[in-house]
Amino acid sequence: MIRLLTVGIAGPLEPYARACLAALLALGYSPLSARNQLRVFSHLSRWLGHRRLRAGHLTEERVAAFLRSRRRAGYTCWLALRGLEPILTHLRGLGVVPPLRTSRARTPLARLLARYADYLARERGLAPSTIGQRIDVASAFLAERGATRSALRMLTLSDVRAFLGGRSRAYAPASLAGVGSHLRALLRFFFVEGLTGRSLADAVPAAAGWRDRALPQGISSSELRRLRQRCDRRTRFGTRDVAVILLLARLGLRAGEVLALTLDDIDWRCGAIVVHGKGKKREQLPLPHDVGRALSAYVRRRPRVTARRVFLRERAPHRPLHGVGAIVRAAAKRAGLAPVSPHRLRRTAAIEMLRQGASLAEIAQVLRHTSTQTTMIYATVDRRSLRALVQPWPGARV
Repeated sequence: MIRLLTVGIAGPLEPYARACLAALLALGYSPLSARNQLRVFSHLSRWLGHRRLRAGHLTEERVAAFLRSRRRAGYTCWLALRGLEPILTHLRGLGVVPPLRTSRARTPLARLLARYADYLARERGLAPSTIGQRIDVASAFLAERGATRSALRMLTLSDVRAFLGGRSRAYAPASLAGVGSHLRALLRFFFVEGLTGRSLADAVPAAAGWRDRALPQGISSSELRRLRQRCDRRTRFGTRDVAVILLLARLGLRAGEVLALTLDDIDWRCGAIVVHGKGKKREQLPLPHDVGRALSAYVRRRPRVTARRVFLRERAPHRPLHGVGAIVRAAAKRAGLAPVSPHRLRRTAAIEMLRQGASLAEIAQVLRHTSTQTTMIYATVDRRSLRALVQPWPGARV
């Protein structure tokens, strides 16, 4: 038996205990949290030993049996698989515990969706988030129409239009346009794979949109200042939130681009960062002084872990953040503002550049727009300039 953090460990898992503790501490677990994990580790090792099992016998079924035994023994915590994940992940990484079984697609729907996802990744090179959105639409469409080869052969134009018609009232125009785009991609896949006799992609009508009829909405300079001031910079939470907000509102980064930022993307000497944008593009942007100062403050207080992503979860294990929307909404609530989204802060950056005299071409370069039509919506923001172009209505009193 060995003793780590006052926890005695014996049994078939004893040889891996020191490495497991080191891995937990490297993930950012406090000594108290690591000790609690070691207690579960010790119980699991004893449970295996009493049954004369080795670490290699710890299959998914036996893990479930161990958790049931903890419940029967009267334990009140660490009763779910999630509580064992840090330990099991480490042991699987060492190769001493069997890996997770990959579930085979058994139903025609599951097999077809897996085939479609592989096509989108391999042939189209789409990002995982885009693939997920397309799979969601494909799953809904196929659940209604059927996923067998005979059902796909019988697809008609009216089936496609009926699917979209059923969603026209539940979706906003912009969202419905996205559904239509994903449905076109699915129908092209059916034709390319020989699952339909002809391409039905043209049967998907274009959704009505009013994209250019509304003014882009940002927040004012005073509101942005309140957002920053309500973040407590004395804490690591606060320094992280300020850096996230400034990257969105000063550089116009997308939420996903903030999450993808790594320590290697920041060139402190040259004052620049590399942005991982849409379509796997990498572009360099200058790092303004206030944004660089906020980033530096967070990086100095950032959890000391091996992960290279800049922004991490604050609670152990310190894995990369999965979203920044909650950060922005919480800051807006603290500041007494209406809900603010990350994309609204991106628009704030564009509007502020326009007010400072930047041209639309310069704004397009900073925001990394691939189409100038996207940037043209900001031409409607400068109302003073627009008033000079307004002509009086014929016969109206001035």
